[in-house]
Amino acid sequence: MENKEEDVRLGANKFSERQPIGTAAQTQDKDYQEPPAAALFDPDELASWSFYRAGIAEFIATFLFLYISIMTVMGVSKSDSKCSTVGIQGIAWAFGGMIFALVYCTAGISGGHINPAVTFGLFLARKLSLTRAFFYMVMQCLGAICGAGVVKGFQKHLYQSKGGGANVVNGGYTKGDGLGAEIVGTFVLVYTVFSATDAKRSARDSHVPILAPLPIGFAVFLVHLATIPITGTGINPARSLGAAIIYNQKSAWDDHWIFWVGPFIGAALAALYHQVVIRAIPFKSK
Repeated sequence: MENKEEDVRLGANKFSERQPIGTAAQTQDKDYQEPPAAALFDPDELASWSFYRAGIAEFIATFLFLYISIMTVMGVSKSDSKCSTVGIQGIAWAFGGMIFALVYCTAGISGGHINPAVTFGLFLARKLSLTRAFFYMVMQCLGAICGAGVVKGFQKHLYQSKGGGANVVNGGYTKGDGLGAEIVGTFVLVYTVFSATDAKRSARDSHVPILAPLPIGFAVFLVHLATIPITGTGINPARSLGAAIIYNQKSAWDDHWIFWVGPFIGAALAALYHQVVIRAIPFKSK
């Protein structure tokens, strides 16, 4: 037991936090490998089955995500009293729980993005090529449309009468409020993705086992608790697009730009913060 405590103490203190600005990422005393930056365009990917398999995984995951989450929204909307259903907390758990499960299932195949904003943030950090990022986003959007379409098929008239789970800026809030909520909410999500999958963090904190999908799913749950009253919580352009296309009413399209602009800004800010401030990647010695 004493040896284990010593290992924990050394593991926790191996990477000093008291270093001059810009040098934290330059230490030579490290037991991890920094992944090389992805090429902007890799033509070899297009001839690889793993590339298409990853896209299919993103399609299926986003399909299942929309199916379960929007079905939950419809169930709550159908009831006269939210107390007789899972309520807003249940909706938040449905979104967060499905992300946890689906990231766990697909992380080893595609990375488990299931969200164009996450893909965009990781692309900005050079974690994947432009080719793969674009392919993922297309497959995510197609999966979301199909998932929402299946829900409409099951719910029929209820889907149209109860808003179809489409994201809108709710009464009492301005478009600026909605945009701000989407920016901050997506920042929380994408920053959590970066932190949960960071190579240096895994090496430094190896004595603290962590299952990456868990904090990611929990971040989605918490953001939904905070922003469902404002926008219904988008933080995922594919989710917003799928519901809007299948519902296809004017109210779903009036503020739809917010659910693309907000998440993409939030993702870009999270990538910038993690790569430049937290990891100090631009300051690394070549």
